Amino acid sequence: MRILHISKYYYPYLGGVENICKYLVDNMSEHQMAVLCFDEGRKDKVDEVDDVKVYRVGTWINVARQALSPTYFMMLRRALREFKPDIIHFHWANPYPAAVLLALIPKQVKLVVHWHMDIIKQKTIYPFIKSIEKKLLKRSDLILVTSPNYRDGSIPLQAFKEKIAIVPNAINERNFILQSPGDDEQIAQIRQKYSGKPIIFFIGRHIQYKGLPHLLKAEQYIKSDCEIVVAGKGPLTDMLKQQTSSKRVHFIGKISDEDLRCYLYASSVFAFPSITKNEAFGVALAEAMFCHLPSVTFTIPGSGVNWVNVNGQTGIEVANGNDKDFAMAIDTLLADRMLYNKFSNAAFERIRDNFLIRNMIDACEKAYQRLQI
Repeated sequence: MRILHISKYYYPYLGGVENICKYLVDNMSEHQMAVLCFDEGRKDKVDEVDDVKVYRVGTWINVARQALSPTYFMMLRRALREFKPDIIHFHWANPYPAAVLLALIPKQVKLVVHWHMDIIKQKTIYPFIKSIEKKLLKRSDLILVTSPNYRDGSIPLQAFKEKIAIVPNAINERNFILQSPGDDEQIAQIRQKYSGKPIIFFIGRHIQYKGLPHLLKAEQYIKSDCEIVVAGKGPLTDMLKQQTSSKRVHFIGKISDEDLRCYLYASSVFAFPSITKNEAFGVALAEAMFCHLPSVTFTIPGSGVNWVNVNGQTGIEVANGNDKDFAMAIDTLLADRMLYNKFSNAAFERIRDNFLIRNMIDACEKAYQRLQI
């Protein structure tokens, strides 16, 4: 089949949705693929990434995190004319391209909507987007959702459940396989840096929904002799640094993929304190679990986080925003070695068996079969 992926951006631009799009394009070689996306520059262009044609629409302006361009109509029409897709695989949320697509998509072309997330933050403009969203879902032949939790908790999806298939997000396992001997040395150095104490590790953008303030408040209640290592940065970083006086909290900033792998294997517990459905799945959580880390998460109704990390099997889930319970869960994991080892092994097995690229590809192929092309 000829499949045209429509995404906000594409490689070499890196982001959660962009990574998933590239995994699908790269690993479904029995199909012919092309991609339509925005480019960060203002000029339209067509190039190739690993022998896949990529139509890039120049960005003229960004409004509420949505790129806009007067040439999108022409570039989509060109892609449809030149590539002649059997399927358009549309990565939502991406409302402006959705509106253009609805005007141009040929009747015979099947539409697959990959529902990565609801539109949550842009509440002021959502009333204008809602009609596009509904028309897109109505026109779709198939809707891919990343978890049963999100399927059941997303209000826009409730009228279209018969079209839904679950296609979980995936991690690239090659990025998290230890490289010898260099990784062993770096892991030992990281542990030595923090005096051999258990490391509670956080990585993510320092923005409100990631819940980092809750972890820093929870630190006050953690009784175990441990160190809290915070990777990443964002709009809240400076404020949180100023508010944090504890000597066992360490902000290390952005780190490379290689450093991330070593920090995960050097750590004892992964803290994932996200608090809203903006955290639709939790790829960073899955990456940590693949590295044998038990995790502590909050309950987030409608989010895939509590499907990835299974409470009482791979980690501990506590009531949303309850900092004392979050701290208690960390203490529990550090105090009970038998429980820790059980969760550690189960965490790795859950990701290995469900959330690697091959799992996502298999699920997507099975979903495509429903289209009967």
